Amino acid sequence: MILTRLSTLLRERQRATLAELARGVDASPEALQPMLATLERKGRIRHLGAGSRCSSGCCKCDPATLDVYEWIADAAAD
Repeated sequence: MILTRLSTLLRERQRATLAELARGVDASPEALQPMLATLERKGRIRHLGAGSRCSSGCCKCDPATLDVYEWIADAAAD
């Protein structure tokens, strides 16, 4: 199941961009967004947003490369 693979990947990496997660589970960023929202509602991950924008100012960067998610479930158990 993709949700399990997604959880495992994020738990192992601790932080990853939406694009990295999509590549890691072989799914589109759009397909992952509802799953990430579910994990966030359950308190397992935190959406850190789009960190810092690139410095070029051209606005051509793929938003999925800037959107960052962080695994927090293990920290909440401490």
